[in-house]
Amino acid sequence: MTSKIIGVGNYIPSETITNLFFDNHLFLNQDGSAIKENNAAITSKLQKITGIEERRYATNDQVTSDLGLIAAQKAIEDSGIDPETLDYIIFAHNFGDVKSGTIQSDAVPCLAARVKHLLQIKNNFCVAYDVLFGCPGWIEGVIQANAFIRSGIAKKCLVIGAETLSRVVDIHDRDSMIYADGAGAVVLEASTDESGIKSHLSASFTFKEKDFLYFGKSYNNDACQDTKYIKMDGRKIYEFALVNVPDAMKQCLDKSGYSIEQLSKIIIHQANEKMDEAIVERFYQLYGIPAPHNIMPMVIDKLGNSSVATIPSLLTMILKDELESHQIQKGDIVLFASVGAGMNVNAFVYQF
Repeated sequence: MTSKIIGVGNYIPSETITNLFFDNHLFLNQDGSAIKENNAAITSKLQKITGIEERRYATNDQVTSDLGLIAAQKAIEDSGIDPETLDYIIFAHNFGDVKSGTIQSDAVPCLAARVKHLLQIKNNFCVAYDVLFGCPGWIEGVIQANAFIRSGIAKKCLVIGAETLSRVVDIHDRDSMIYADGAGAVVLEASTDESGIKSHLSASFTFKEKDFLYFGKSYNNDACQDTKYIKMDGRKIYEFALVNVPDAMKQCLDKSGYSIEQLSKIIIHQANEKMDEAIVERFYQLYGIPAPHNIMPMVIDKLGNSSVATIPSLLTMILKDELESHQIQKGDIVLFASVGAGMNVNAFVYQF
């Protein structure tokens, strides 16, 4: 027995933030010194490396659980199920609900509990909990839901990935331009046919890699030193990802029993366009063949990096025929993969 996706939904925030938004930002180096390049050169370099032209931000009256609720409602509607029949609601995020204009995280009660309440689910045995696993959190939630279903203790699970990274960025850090807001969700149930999750893999690299992504002070030395923001060592993350993610993807695919030639799509966390392209190229090199054209859908250019939301949001767009050059047909074999804070890596192979 395995589990299959029976409903998908996403929420792409309405506020479009172009690279011009950052023209008047005061970007600083880590030591607080001024960056010699002007902002036009900084944003141009960012676009060349990451592919990001635009990103989406939540409106001032929204928080992460609001975004997750909308995606969850769409996924439930798409699945056609009664939400009272859900056994688990698993909500992947990293920073809780952060109100606009603040930096304080609010995760009590957990975001899954908030969504369950807003869905007005009365079933006390629908268990609601959160997953904090960096950007791979949504995939990890799917893996956990699959385990519940395979074990027989659950029949239907809702897995949400949502984040408002725009609320936890240091405006003086160039990396702040990468981050975005969004949400995606799926409903899974026990599979009675050939479709579903065929293999999965997870790993946590913490011995030397734990602090490649972390919470740190502003690059502006005049700002409050006790206020923390999301920070990353981009070069170390890039090098880590290129070494470890392709190998994890290969292990997961080999475990599934499918061949590399049978793979229809790779849906990877939208972290950085150049990095994702390099990961996929190296993955195919492990099999001694070049990466096929159009194997990896990308929407980071318009949506930015919304952490746990990128994969379920992209999957919804494909299944709803919102990406002109990418489709998934019945029987297609798709490899999902992600990398992020921890440093965590995970993947699963799915037959549609």
